[in-house]
Amino acid sequence: MSTLPVFRWHLAPDGYATRRQLRARDLRPGGQGVAAQLERPRRRRGPLVAYLYRVDLAKPVRPMTPARRAALAKANTARRTCPECRTDAGYVIPPSLGMCVPCAYPEEQRHP
Repeated sequence: MSTLPVFRWHLAPDGYATRRQLRARDLRPGGQGVAAQLERPRRRRGPLVAYLYRVDLAKPVRPMTPARRAALAKANTARRTCPECRTDAGYVIPPSLGMCVPCAYPEEQRHP
């Protein structure tokens, strides 16, 4: 078992990228393991760590198919639908409330 190369923040050599950087280039890790890590020191806590992947081994992002697009739309609709009143809230319902704001705080919706 070999250890990963560790680079300081902003000092990684060319040819490595984070998942977000790969996605910005329309790439994905494609099954490869983490090739290196980036560390950003912090004062009173452990360092922030970002994992790096090799760009030359990355694969193109899979295209969005009509079935995947429909499934994504259905999932987003479910996240916006209030389980109490069954209406589209117009926003993603916060998991902390579990329902839309008018259902969670009905007394604050009435004005005297």
